[in-house]
Amino acid sequence: MPFEFATATRIVFGPGQVAELDTAAAGFGASALWVTGSRPERHGAVAARLERAGVRLTPFQVAGEPTIQDVERGVSAARHGKCQWVVACGGGSVMDAGKAIAALVTNQRPILDYLEIVGRGQPLTEAPLPFVAIPTTAGTGAEVTRNAVLGVPEHRVKVSLRSPRMLPTLALVDPDLTLELPRELTASTGLDALTQLIEPFVSIRANSMTDALCREGIRKAAIALPAVLVDGADRTAREAMSLASLFGGLALANAGLGAVHGFAGPLGGMYPAPHGAVCAALLVPVCEANWRRLSAGPDPSGIAGRYNEVAQLLTGSPKASARDGFAWIRELVASASIPNLSHWGVRRDHLDDLLPKAAAAGSMKGNPVVLAPEELRSVVESALESAVGR
Repeated sequence: MPFEFATATRIVFGPGQVAELDTAAAGFGASALWVTGSRPERHGAVAARLERAGVRLTPFQVAGEPTIQDVERGVSAARHGKCQWVVACGGGSVMDAGKAIAALVTNQRPILDYLEIVGRGQPLTEAPLPFVAIPTTAGTGAEVTRNAVLGVPEHRVKVSLRSPRMLPTLALVDPDLTLELPRELTASTGLDALTQLIEPFVSIRANSMTDALCREGIRKAAIALPAVLVDGADRTAREAMSLASLFGGLALANAGLGAVHGFAGPLGGMYPAPHGAVCAALLVPVCEANWRRLSAGPDPSGIAGRYNEVAQLLTGSPKASARDGFAWIRELVASASIPNLSHWGVRRDHLDDLLPKAAAAGSMKGNPVVLAPEELRSVVESALESAVGR
């Protein structure tokens, strides 16, 4: 089956590899926008390394998941600072903000012209500024993806700015930067990573290369995520989770996602729910809905059987069935203390507003089946009623 595979221009991976940043970034320019989260002091050593290399940094902070207003502020800061490149050090939100800023410094039409769903979805016509992504969580894989997820508060939704041009120039993945990640963030980002390995594996756009990444990533996450939830200082587990997250990012950028992420965008825009927690709450209900449909009749795609394979990778048992895999994920989500959707304020009487937004989300295009409105409703109701996190 023909396929295309695209990723960051260069990927550098390994413990301690952040020490290579000044060399790796040579040639990007003497002035950079330095994008971090709300506590930039956590990454002071990384900034100091760039400054010792002669790079003048213009600091820019993103307090939470980025909105289009955050990106507009970042673009102004980059232009005012005459920045020649952008470097983002943080979680997925920070990297998405940096990616979008790098794109919109050079593509100067209003941001809504380029956004999916709520905007015109026009392509970027100019190459973004060089962008360096340094993840400090093991979850989103945003260091190797071609989109940035942005909140649009006036529409109460999160949508993507997406273009092949937005693939980072350099992804520098140092697992040591994740060692101090609190357990709560380890859990939510880790379950996001697992979701982003399972969804591309069962996507209608899956191919041989993304399959290989997903299989190895699921296998690594199945061992490492439970381990790192017990001991956050487990360097072997942290390294494996950083690699699983990277593999998930590579896979989703080339095979797409599915209904979990189709729901996650609207839910993240409507409620103060962390992306990873939303994915964790929805993962089993979506997998079960897909599997029921695929198992109900002829399945020429063979995707139903892939849920059995996921279960075997998760449990380590060659005899595991899809139901065993769903049970394994439920147990992991419970042990991680991830709350259900009702914790974030989602209610049954909100579903008439939520469901059309989810159905229109770009991620739904990769789902292995087109879920009917009543199936979409059932998925959310299941995530609301789940005992997980109670």
